[in-house]
Amino acid sequence: MESEKFLKRIGRAYRAIWIIMILAAILPFVAYFFVFREKEELEVYAKVRPVEMTNVADEVKDGIHVPSGFIANEGFKIVLANCTNCHSAKLVIQNRATREGWESMIRWMQHTQKLWDLGENEDIILYYLSKNYAPEEKGRRATLSNVEWYVLED
Repeated sequence: MESEKFLKRIGRAYRAIWIIMILAAILPFVAYFFVFREKEELEVYAKVRPVEMTNVADEVKDGIHVPSGFIANEGFKIVLANCTNCHSAKLVIQNRATREGWESMIRWMQHTQKLWDLGENEDIILYYLSKNYAPEEKGRRATLSNVEWYVLED
């Protein structure tokens, strides 16, 4: 009876040693794919990115910052640096609001999305957004003209 317990313990220890050996053999491959390979990709990206950025980062055409789509007016670089850390510039561009509306959106992001305190940049950001992305006053759409109408047949 005692010898059976002893043999069971030996068997468990033997299996545990085999599992440890297998894991020790697999671990370097896993580490390569999840740690070292990612590091290599980051190093390659770090080498390539400055070249890409020097060609495109400050490109402005017709008053629009090409990479982001922001209107290239005073303060847009601060807006670019703060807003595009969390979301696309397109999310900003598609919205229109007054200064109070933009401030309300910033407060909401700070309260619910963990947006950091903008400090001195907040006034610059609010000025830029309220100037360049203010509500557009639109009336009714223009009357349709030069339309070829046709009769629907039953």
